[in-house]
Amino acid sequence: MKKVALTGDRPTGNLHLGHLVGSLRSRVEMQNSFDQYIMLADVQALTDYFEKPQKVADSVLEVIADYLAVGINPELSTIFIQSQIPELSELTMYYMNLVSLGRLERNPTVKAEIAQRKFGESVPAGFLCYPISQAADITAFKAEIVPVGEDQLPMIELSNEIVRKFNRIYCTNCLKESAAHLSKTTRLVGIDGKAKASKSLNNAIFLSDSPEIIKQKVQAMYTDPGHVKISDPGTVEGNVVFAYLGAFHDNEEEISSLKKKYSQGGLGDAVLKSLLNDVLQKLLQPIREKRAILNRKDLLEICFVGTKKAKSVAQKTLFEVKSAIGIDFFAKNLGDCK
Repeated sequence: MKKVALTGDRPTGNLHLGHLVGSLRSRVEMQNSFDQYIMLADVQALTDYFEKPQKVADSVLEVIADYLAVGINPELSTIFIQSQIPELSELTMYYMNLVSLGRLERNPTVKAEIAQRKFGESVPAGFLCYPISQAADITAFKAEIVPVGEDQLPMIELSNEIVRKFNRIYCTNCLKESAAHLSKTTRLVGIDGKAKASKSLNNAIFLSDSPEIIKQKVQAMYTDPGHVKISDPGTVEGNVVFAYLGAFHDNEEEISSLKKKYSQGGLGDAVLKSLLNDVLQKLLQPIREKRAILNRKDLLEICFVGTKKAKSVAQKTLFEVKSAIGIDFFAKNLGDCK
């Protein structure tokens, strides 16, 4: 049998090139060798977008459209919506009893995200506890592989701690530990050069961007402020154009030659940006065309079928968890309690 893999995204906007290199390409590959579940984590998104619920709801189908456009096949990957599977929330509640407040506050990823969002002392309880929700998502499907970036490793660690503690306390082995599958690609920097490409920071090129917008964003990319004249030696490190060429241009020899020439002087930023624009237009045109023919009805049908399948799996795990705890009252006393 294939190993189970769980991955997903918070639907807070369309996906961008950072998602393409960081996760989407690997999901397309993994769907052929893993039993892959892909979750639209709308409940998790609401932990900090609770005042913008429409944005989250509207983004669900947009993200699924991005999935299909890059080659994720709903017949090979189970695509589902987190909020439509209440079993996940019930599992989260049981797991909350196994994690202390101090343990959550020490999570380095959560601490960094709290600082980034400037919550201060007003951090929502739901946001602080979302790593427990992630553990529920992982264990509900008994995922053995969870593709993540390095910043998410603490989440996998906490999930495995919960699994071990649950199995020990309730004398069972119904929950499985999981292993992180690290992306081979480093994070894609934002077009401003200041941070990672991000929906919230609006410094990304989106898979759905028009040719005109792509060109505008390439032209606005951060390069080397000291590279005033073409004859001036330029700095390659930290140069966003070279970062994107490295990620998306398939001719490594040409990139190496361009870096050498740029460092020595004699190569202008305009030439590099023109090349990058050509590369990205060629990459994104078929994705945009596939996206354009998708319709809301078909996307909802894919969501419904995938969520129905995922719900049946989560129900089975929840039953095992409640049986281990000893709170499966009706099943014990009344037999099949459908």
